[in-house]
Amino acid sequence: MKKDHWVLIVFILTFILSIIFSTVSNLMAVSCNNIVLSIVLVAVIVFGILFDLIGTAAITGKESTFHALNSKRIKGAKQGIFIIKNANKISSFCNDIVGDVCGIISGSIGALLSISLATTTGFNNTIVSIVIAAFISAFTVGGKAIFKLVAIKNADKIILYVSKILAIFERSR
Repeated sequence: MKKDHWVLIVFILTFILSIIFSTVSNLMAVSCNNIVLSIVLVAVIVFGILFDLIGTAAITGKESTFHALNSKRIKGAKQGIFIIKNANKISSFCNDIVGDVCGIISGSIGALLSISLATTTGFNNTIVSIVIAAFISAFTVGGKAIFKLVAIKNADKIILYVSKILAIFERSR
């Protein structure tokens, strides 16, 4: 039953994040020019890649490193232990929920951008949408492939960096 509970949480989180990201990106798309829309598109793709990096680091990090850091009272070590002990959930959230939502949102922004570019430039909409879709796919897949290697080789450093950010937010509560 506990696994069913996590699936429900994943479903609800994905639904809520999709609504938020879609609303923000659609509002921006309506009120922004093509340059700003292109920047937002790249930002969404980069956001998805960064979360994929964090999710991969979480499943490849070493808990012993963070116990050693915790014994030295290094800021963020406790959060690092939490991340590694919950690597399956952290990875699922970062890689699947945030990563997939960013993929879907980048596709919808790409569609809006291709229509806008085709309208303003007079180029064929089919060609413009194919080029934008190819860019989104190549940038997303290529970026994730490159940064997966970075995450595997530097997992503990990445987790410590993320942990220090989490520690700041925990203290500000």
